[in-house]
Amino acid sequence: MPKRIAIVEDEAELASLIEYNLTHGGFHAQIWRGGEGVLKGLEQWKPDLILLDVMLPEVDGFELCRQIRRSSLLGRTPVLFLTARADEVDRVLGLEIGGDDYMTKPFSPRELLARVKAHLRRGERDAEPEAQSIGPFRLDPTGRRVFLKDKELELTSTEFNLLEFFLTHPGHAYSREQLLEALWGEQRYVTPRTVDVHVRRLRERIEEQPEEPRHLVTVRGFGYRFEE
Repeated sequence: MPKRIAIVEDEAELASLIEYNLTHGGFHAQIWRGGEGVLKGLEQWKPDLILLDVMLPEVDGFELCRQIRRSSLLGRTPVLFLTARADEVDRVLGLEIGGDDYMTKPFSPRELLARVKAHLRRGERDAEPEAQSIGPFRLDPTGRRVFLKDKELELTSTEFNLLEFFLTHPGHAYSREQLLEALWGEQRYVTPRTVDVHVRRLRERIEEQPEEPRHLVTVRGFGYRFEE
């Protein structure tokens, strides 16, 4: 079955162009123009990935992303923001509220397809490794779930990938560049700043005191290290 890609974009010409390229790329794409009822429609359709414009009528993309992350049906679905706003503060805000990636208009259809495929690949697993315990954490790779003291963590797709990497490599220090290479690989369109944003979000979920982390610690002048 082809992967389902939701396009939430109110510019009709751009939305049709994206739909055309995704369809010819082997995906099943569907367009939403924004406004009321989008969240309910997405929950019913259950896409594998959401392309989300920031400037939408009635409810903007940032607020819709917040709603998506609170949804029990869509909370783990990758979200790629599409926007004409290129300011770093907007990119960081998009990541902090749960976005997985950020594309600035205009962008090429080829780049869009590459990013979509890269995010979908990171959500797939060829093998089915067994669940394992790491300190107070329990990692279920097959179900893409992480538990902290028997309480399941609410993580986005990118947050899960990052935490899974740390959990399976405890005690090792990694630079931001090494983390980008390990998680984004050749299809790398993000910057080291992206790693910092996702690490901060992870700390808010796993640390009792995020400002004084015990598990996901900073290696000054280098990067990060995970401690059990």
